Amino acid sequence: MEDLLQVGVITSTHGIRGEVKVFPTTDDAARFKKLKNVILDNGKERRDLEITSVKFFKNQVILKFKGIDDINDVEKYKKAPLFVTRGNAVPLEENEYFIADLIGLSVTSDEGEELGVIADVLQTGANDVYVVKKAGANDLLIPAIKDCILDVDVENGTMKVHLLAGLR
Repeated sequence: MEDLLQVGVITSTHGIRGEVKVFPTTDDAARFKKLKNVILDNGKERRDLEITSVKFFKNQVILKFKGIDDINDVEKYKKAPLFVTRGNAVPLEENEYFIADLIGLSVTSDEGEELGVIADVLQTGANDVYVVKKAGANDLLIPAIKDCILDVDVENGTMKVHLLAGLR
């Protein structure tokens, strides 16, 4: 399981006082109002940042961080992802999972057939769809519905599914 969960990506600076525009990668951008801290990790440095201001503009969130007051201080963080710890993540309801925890799960059918691993999760209007990849086989697209998903065991890295007619 991932210890850090991505909530956004810095797309650009905003103004000259150190604010940044963030593209949210979370289902609910409004959650930034309640966030106090994020972790910036651009591959070169990891930095804990305290959020002092949150505004919304179109499909982006504008954040201001404590101690960063100049455009020159944030320019180097363009395209850097922002994370939260699992403790600061949105609480999950029963049978809900973070996408980061699903990627890589080994998928087997209720008949014991190894189907592959979850490579991606497509979010559609009706329900999520799991993309299952297996070497030498076409991708399987399995809807995340009760009729198909029988068991998810994140700790052991497995998922058991029932393939409805026509899914192959």
